[in-house]
Amino acid sequence: MKLKNILAYFFLAIVAGLVAVFTYSRIAPHTIHEVSYKQEHPAWFTSLPDDYEPDNLDFTYAAEKTVHGVVHVTTRRQRERGRDPIYDFFFGPREREREREREPVQGIGSGVIISEDGYIATNNHVIEGATSIEVTLNDGRSFEAEIVGTDPTTDIALLKIEQQGLRYIEFGSSDDLKVGQWVLAVGNPMNLSSTVTAGIVSAKGRGLGVFAQQHEFGIESFIQTDAAVNRGSSGGALVNLRGELVGIPTLILSPTGAHAGNAFAIPVSLVRKVTEDLKEFGEVQRALLGVQIRDVTSELAREEGLDKVEGVYVVDVTEGGAAVDAGIKPGDVILSIDNKKVNSVPELQEKIALYRPKDEVNVLIKRNGRERNISVTLRNIEGQMDIIEPQEAFLGAGFRSVPDDKKQELNISHGVQVTSLRPGKIMSAGIREGFIIVSINDNPVDKPSDIRELLQDHQGGVYVEGLYPDGTVAYYAFGL
Repeated sequence: MKLKNILAYFFLAIVAGLVAVFTYSRIAPHTIHEVSYKQEHPAWFTSLPDDYEPDNLDFTYAAEKTVHGVVHVTTRRQRERGRDPIYDFFFGPREREREREREPVQGIGSGVIISEDGYIATNNHVIEGATSIEVTLNDGRSFEAEIVGTDPTTDIALLKIEQQGLRYIEFGSSDDLKVGQWVLAVGNPMNLSSTVTAGIVSAKGRGLGVFAQQHEFGIESFIQTDAAVNRGSSGGALVNLRGELVGIPTLILSPTGAHAGNAFAIPVSLVRKVTEDLKEFGEVQRALLGVQIRDVTSELAREEGLDKVEGVYVVDVTEGGAAVDAGIKPGDVILSIDNKKVNSVPELQEKIALYRPKDEVNVLIKRNGRERNISVTLRNIEGQMDIIEPQEAFLGAGFRSVPDDKKQELNISHGVQVTSLRPGKIMSAGIREGFIIVSINDNPVDKPSDIRELLQDHQGGVYVEGLYPDGTVAYYAFGL
């Protein structure tokens, strides 16, 4: 009897518990939900209106608008064949060197028509070293293209074909792009013309260190996307759903060399500035702030006693540069350039690269926990405020004076460094980018204007002496 009573009580307890849970679930959740929803949201939280609906994802308009503005670029360059031991045995290696046969190599890529009169933007690496360039339009017509100018530090080149009334892609805004926004990549991957792929913006202001390894003043502030990009897509178009150009795909990260979900494009803000410079001046007018910088990390903030992880840290300033003259000091943290925030080295480099020498920018810095605005007049790569004049076309090279710290490192008192190359006398002589010219025909050179003055009226042979940044001494000769 006692056992029956215990079981009865136990059964009643279970029933009572179920009734309580049922009643709680019908009444309490509404009250709890309303209370929690009325909590104060953090600053980053954005509530959506009740009638919010996502945009209809139709890519056909952007594809149709842009596919005719992307061209197929085919290049031909000369590749030297390897040595022939039999030829060397009978005629000697030096004779073989002089008579070495050359075989043509074909390269492929893409380009973007940016004006109705035939100006085309592409990657520098697509056309670098090319002896001839052919551009094929989406309608099948082909034209020989001329190089207007190149900028290896941003991997941008400007071509020109003699045509009018071409369909071109309008410039958009890379600054307005948001992570998660849909974009299309239009190009000619693996010789498949007029290919359109879709993806989202995965990240902005991405630096990979690729250009920095190749060029002392290389600029990287890539738009990262998962739109499929493969070999041959380089130099094509990254566009938004309005069909506006927002970037030029330039490289991928892949263990196999094929698309693996990460592609990187040069932002159109930089493309526009570089192409305008090349068109107007024949040379990129690079503005420099004159600072050595690094990202602000948690570790750096602790080491330097910074109150927040933000901005870009100034490690050092260049003597006689724009920053030091304006009062920027080592230890300062740069927060913005002309009211545009910068939180990484690539972002800062991109913002400064949009200006020309002699432009004034407002730099917001933080020093000892206090913010202050500093007006800085930017300088050119030679440390001056003048516009850099293009070098003689037959030389096909860009030059700059060697910084004092580099002179000290190499134990030289003067020199002019080759900063860029395109087809011309310098390239044909075998001189590689980065070479420091110490003298020409036994005359010392210390600034680019020295080279112009020495060669302006010179006829005959030119003997060049110098060294590479690793200290390797080299001598070259060519004729004018």
